[in-house]
Amino acid sequence: MKELFNTEAFSSFLEKLQDWLLTELPVIILITIILLIVLRIVKFSIRKLKKTLVRRAEKHQDRDKDEAEKRILTLTGILWSTIKILLVATYFLIILQKLGINIAPILASAGIVGLAVGFGAQELVRDVISGFFILLENQVRTGDVAIINGTGGLVEKIELRTITLRDFSGVVHVIQNGKINNMSNMTKEWSAMVFDIGVAYKEDVDRVMEIMKETGEELIKDAVFGQKIIDPIEIFGLDSFGDSALIIKARLKTKPIAQWEVGREYRRRLKIAFDKNNIEIPFPHTTVYWGEEISPLQLNMGESGKSK
Repeated sequence: MKELFNTEAFSSFLEKLQDWLLTELPVIILITIILLIVLRIVKFSIRKLKKTLVRRAEKHQDRDKDEAEKRILTLTGILWSTIKILLVATYFLIILQKLGINIAPILASAGIVGLAVGFGAQELVRDVISGFFILLENQVRTGDVAIINGTGGLVEKIELRTITLRDFSGVVHVIQNGKINNMSNMTKEWSAMVFDIGVAYKEDVDRVMEIMKETGEELIKDAVFGQKIIDPIEIFGLDSFGDSALIIKARLKTKPIAQWEVGREYRRRLKIAFDKNNIEIPFPHTTVYWGEEISPLQLNMGESGKSK
């Protein structure tokens, strides 16, 4: 009797297996083929998108083409990984259902685990999402000089979770993308150096502005610094009356990150030009007047003062 039961059970198993092989296995094979085809199509599409974006970046950007390509590669890589994970996860759920496994408890467990992980890693998720949009919107790139949350420095590395800055003293600052409240990019597309030049009140303002303009034109003609300047110097005019000087404002537009080097050279040449033309650059001082028509108070040390 026992042997008969085992024979019937085995026969029933073979029948079920045969039915499964005839009905479910072809569906599984078909789904697998569809998955492979879809993955190939998605990969091909992302590859074409990547090439299109790189070509567009090369046409519209004259600097940091390598960094633009890195940014595009990062974004397309994230897109490909996300789509692949979703497709493969869906495929395995369908296969489990075809194998007769109830996937409802699995989905419920995955939801609970996902919720727990979400609560524990919400800061990480926020950093990753913020980093993704920083790369997508091209807010800052490696090699830029930026001020992030009041900390300035050279951007050495941009990742999905963090941005690494190195300041002028060589200190490295690692900032979480999700905690960035404000960001100022000082070297995007072009830069500028603004000058507030102070001269004595007795000087002719028009003459001083002419000397500043001539110095800027000489700097543009320089073989080294001229290549770093985008536009001629802009002299905005007399900007304010200081305590000890007249302040004349000017600006030089330069290529990114070149503004400090160009600015130092311009100031050096302007000092030489002022000395040649006897233009006084005053130091802070105070002049006392006893009235409009009276000369300033002067200390006179005569012979009588010396004898005393």
